[in-house]
Amino acid sequence: MADTDDTPEPENLEPTSRMLSWARNSAIYRLERRMMTERQLRDAITRKAKEKFEDISVQQTKALGDFAVKFAYEIKALDDTAFAEITVRSGLRSGKSKRGLAQKLTIKGVDRQTAEAALDETNDLVAAVVFARKRAFGPYRRIELDEKRKNKELSAFARNGFSFEIGARVFAMTHEEAEDILYDAPL
Repeated sequence: MADTDDTPEPENLEPTSRMLSWARNSAIYRLERRMMTERQLRDAITRKAKEKFEDISVQQTKALGDFAVKFAYEIKALDDTAFAEITVRSGLRSGKSKRGLAQKLTIKGVDRQTAEAALDETNDLVAAVVFARKRAFGPYRRIELDEKRKNKELSAFARNGFSFEIGARVFAMTHEEAEDILYDAPL
């Protein structure tokens, strides 16, 4: 009679040196190409580790993600605060609302306090004027205003996270007022 043992084999808890080397190189590769948050890097490493290594345990994938994040901090290639500040400045220059930027930072994995600190200096009025300039709305409108166009413009402000008051204010501005706001803004 054959001895059948139904107990599962113990899972490997520690990643191999080959896995750690791969995680380090993969982190370097990703961070050379673009700035990432801690969560983005950890998620990317764990996702790719599952694809790359057969029979990798949950503990090993978690350990590889943690190792990659720790390594990135050691080489000073990972900084959620800098990521948030750069994202907010870039978003403001491209006409993104404070609400939209906060949502983007949350999705990227930036913690609430870091996001709030980065968003402190934002001005939705400036961002709304930039948005209006990009879309040729309000003071930058090139065509005749009718009721349909008015609704379209005000709806676009709302969809992009601007309050009704800010959207209506920019909508009613003159070209000179809008340019003065942009001139005085620290973009």
